[in-house]
Amino acid sequence: MLAVILAGGKGTRLRPFTMTIPKPLLPLGDVPVLEVVIRQLAANGFSRVVLTLGHMAALFSAQFGDGSDYGLSIEYVSEFEPLGTAAPLRNLTDLPENFIVMNGDLLTDISYQLLFQDHVRQNAAATIATVSRNETIDYGLIEMTPDGAFLDYKEKPVVSRYVSMGINVLNRRALRAIPATGKFDMPQLMLALHSAKEKVHCHRTDCYWQDMGRFDDYTRASEDFVRDSNRFLPGSGAGAP
Repeated sequence: MLAVILAGGKGTRLRPFTMTIPKPLLPLGDVPVLEVVIRQLAANGFSRVVLTLGHMAALFSAQFGDGSDYGLSIEYVSEFEPLGTAAPLRNLTDLPENFIVMNGDLLTDISYQLLFQDHVRQNAAATIATVSRNETIDYGLIEMTPDGAFLDYKEKPVVSRYVSMGINVLNRRALRAIPATGKFDMPQLMLALHSAKEKVHCHRTDCYWQDMGRFDDYTRASEDFVRDSNRFLPGSGAGAP
């Protein structure tokens, strides 16, 4: 099985940390974020990883080599300009019928096997891994009729919604919806597939998931990983593979 990991971003919201280290190589304890992902994929039966790179690309090959230390093969594809989260796929060759595409800067304990199997079972062009998030709205909400008559008042309600985890499974036919040139992001691809009447499936899960787009997110993920590294790397410590 193949996983394409998007690792070309500059991580500007995590500066100054990312001025010298790419965001996917930032450590959780003493293990780079991306190493956690790669080790999880290997444990879930993936044999091939393609890293799409841009910012400080040479550091990734220096860290991971050909992937043999992790029980899979790793290939590297460099972007010469930012292409977004879907357009880099048009530069890839030798793609299997179904494959995972995911961000390289997240911490999760999702079962990649179950996600992949669900996608295949659904015969979907694309599957989005989703997780529930509760958000508190920091205002009192007013419900009213169209003519302004008061109906109800809700003080700082908690709203539950499913959000994208930045992990997707694609069928090769989904790539036909990616334009031949220019930047193109994964949400645009999902909308294009939906408009074309292709099946886009949502895989719902209650797993742990933490994106690392902001400093607070990274701090929370680091603390959670150090507190229970075996949750994310079962059967091993947090050191070398």
